[in-house]
Amino acid sequence: MYVFVINSGSSSLKYQLLDMDKRQAVASGVVERIGETMGRITHKKYPGQQNEAKTSMDMPFPDHRVAMDQAVALLVHPEHGVIASRDAIQAIGHRVVQGGETLVQSTRITPEVIAQIRANFQLSPLHNPANLVGIEAALELFPHAPQVAVFDTEFHQTMPPAAYLYPIPYHFYEEMRVRRYGFHGTSHRYVTREAARLMGKPMDAVNLVTLHLGNGCSMAAVRQGRCVDTTMGMTPLSGLMMGTRSGDIDPAIVFFLMKEKGYNVDQMDAILNKESGLKGICGKNDMRDIHEAAAAGDERARLALEMFVGRIRKFLGAYLTVTGPLDAIVFTAGIGENDDIVRRMVCQDLEHLGIVLDEAANAGRKGAATAVHAPTSRVQIWVIPTNEELEIAQATVAVLENSL
Repeated sequence: MYVFVINSGSSSLKYQLLDMDKRQAVASGVVERIGETMGRITHKKYPGQQNEAKTSMDMPFPDHRVAMDQAVALLVHPEHGVIASRDAIQAIGHRVVQGGETLVQSTRITPEVIAQIRANFQLSPLHNPANLVGIEAALELFPHAPQVAVFDTEFHQTMPPAAYLYPIPYHFYEEMRVRRYGFHGTSHRYVTREAARLMGKPMDAVNLVTLHLGNGCSMAAVRQGRCVDTTMGMTPLSGLMMGTRSGDIDPAIVFFLMKEKGYNVDQMDAILNKESGLKGICGKNDMRDIHEAAAAGDERARLALEMFVGRIRKFLGAYLTVTGPLDAIVFTAGIGENDDIVRRMVCQDLEHLGIVLDEAANAGRKGAATAVHAPTSRVQIWVIPTNEELEIAQATVAVLENSL
């Protein structure tokens, strides 16, 4: 069974075609600069597990429908393609960032579901409208294929009210659903499922702290396979220090800067989302550049790294109080999978908590799931490469099977 997974952004379209009989991608690609004078599509097919064939083309993409049409044209192309026709695509899974409180699980797309996605625009004004554009384009191009929406917020819907409510007047929640939603849910769910499998436990029996560390970062506390807390909140700005996002700060700093510097709301939004985090401290938001600068004696880079790790460790300590007896810590995403220095710093001097890293096992980048804990560690430590597209495809298949 072929499932086409679509992640539609405001000016981009990422896609992946998965063969679900083998649980692996056979092709993927990205269309960039949609709506501009000239855009680019980069398409890859995977003739073998370890090989890829890549092609790129520059051309205008006036809208997402044209972008998607070109992506499918490459999927069926005699040289670059992997399927005979678009009819080989049997289902389509869409990444949708915000499900709110009305869309709490993956669901087949209907006019009612589209209306609910649109109703959540105010909760995710940058992402949900773009996600819906992709859905509408796919419905037009693939009228034969059932389509499913999979939500970033879904995995976090099991949080109790004490974890997802904010200590502000309750009527803001009643009137506008102001609360913690959490994001990166497909990633956290995927590595939770994989960690349980690797440890030989049912998913509903594992207690984990999962760390999705990339340019955007979040952590989740998982008790018996269910999320009970997460670092991101109503928006992806809160929680950990990130590449360009501040994460948690004293909220009164916003009022102070607006008053003293004369910033308006849009300027403050840009500062906290695009000019803060690692970039705000040392001028760099790529962790590879930060390591290089720190090794060369750049004190700001060293400080940024210490701040980044320090906030992860604070949440790790907090989450130990809600997971129950911890089975494992799981690192994933760009930094989590590839940065052995960050992993070592996070786990350093935690022997009293039963967390002991194996330095040799931890060394280097991890392209496959790897246990990096010492034999003496009571808590297992795993690096598990995330696969959000596979998780979306699996959720899509599950929805369709349950609807039969």
